[in-house]
Amino acid sequence: MIQRLALLPALALLSACAVLEPRYERPALPVPGQWPAASLPAQGKPTLPEWQAFYADDKLRALITLALEENRDLRVAAINIERARALYRIQRAERLPAIDAAAAGNIQGVTPRGGDESVERTYTAGLNLAAFEIDFFGRVRGLSRSALQQYLATEDARDSAQISLISEVAAAYITYAGDLELLALAQRTLDAQDQSLTLTQRRFEEGVSSQLDVYRAQTIVETARADAARYTRFVAQDENALALLLGAPVPEELRPTTIDAVTFGVAELPPGLPSDVLLDRPDIRQSEHLLRSANADVGAARAAFFPSVTIAGFAGETDSQFENLFAGVSGQFWNFTPQLNLPIFRGGALRGQLGAANADRDIAVAQYERAIQVAFREVADALAARATLGDELAARQSLANAAGGSYQISEARYREGVDSYLGLLDAQRELYTAQQGLVTARVARATNFVTLYKVLGGGAQE
Repeated sequence: MIQRLALLPALALLSACAVLEPRYERPALPVPGQWPAASLPAQGKPTLPEWQAFYADDKLRALITLALEENRDLRVAAINIERARALYRIQRAERLPAIDAAAAGNIQGVTPRGGDESVERTYTAGLNLAAFEIDFFGRVRGLSRSALQQYLATEDARDSAQISLISEVAAAYITYAGDLELLALAQRTLDAQDQSLTLTQRRFEEGVSSQLDVYRAQTIVETARADAARYTRFVAQDENALALLLGAPVPEELRPTTIDAVTFGVAELPPGLPSDVLLDRPDIRQSEHLLRSANADVGAARAAFFPSVTIAGFAGETDSQFENLFAGVSGQFWNFTPQLNLPIFRGGALRGQLGAANADRDIAVAQYERAIQVAFREVADALAARATLGDELAARQSLANAAGGSYQISEARYREGVDSYLGLLDAQRELYTAQQGLVTARVARATNFVTLYKVLGGGAQE
């Protein structure tokens, strides 16, 4: 009889060809076909280097490697993949019959009135087919496909988290280097202007300068002192931010020095076409997988309106002696239990479930389109900034050079008594401000290059 039960799984796998899941069609891109204000020609899919080749700074590469190993957010993203894979396996298992080995015993005593007690023993052992739904209308398959898309979405979420983490580490490293330069500039200015203040006080004591010159000299000294304290605080906060991204303290030998030390393996990045860039970004792929999952849920909700067929069965051996079950001398028996369930009245629950599934799919469509629009803006903003930051950096460099020349001339004219100290003070302030602006512009350009690499989809797990 066990051989007969072996036919049940084959019968259970038979299903009709009815497909109630809506045909999936990828929504059209809700963005233009070209980047606005792109400084480089967009042609086809951009070829981006791996992050190890993009970041040429050895220290930065080592920090990124450390972050990929220790960052807790990325670790959670990886664990989410394992969880989604396990849930998918559970749901996929619903498409196959569950067969268990089972053994049971029944001991029953009967004592008739005025008679002796009699004991009946029955032992059974065999294979049990639990109630299994034959998926005629694709309800179970739809739920399985939905779980698969959820699993694939978590993989893309992990890749997206890696891209974000790499860019965040690089941006924090660049900001750290920039604040270190600004701190050094403030300290140099403080030392130089402190000497100038001492000289001005001496000239005042000798009757050459006025008390007003002393006060004016003190203003730039205190400005530099306040900046030194501020950038000292920023440097400490930058290190804390970088340590959080790394998931570990920043090693002393891997701390940045200057902006110039942050180098890249390429000079430019091709922007590509929006359709090639956006659809290949992990966050967009994740959003589309969630849309496919919602679409599969609609099919499962539709199938719930139709009849469901379940089967169950058992085949094995029975005997009054337990030891005879496995000796080949016991009796055999089997049973087969098909069941048909036809929804008649559910109080509108099934229609409500279908309505919710349709609404979830519409929400997923809107979220998918929104994700594409956000990604388009990110790339467009990065390209627009890239097109102007080079000019700004060149202008800041020229401004710093001009301010340095002006300060040297103003200092010479003041010492010769040609100009007042007010002119020298203005030149000092202009030079200090121009040098700060130059450092800030260098930080902005390097950070923009990192951002452009990120929004184009660079840095995903290979």
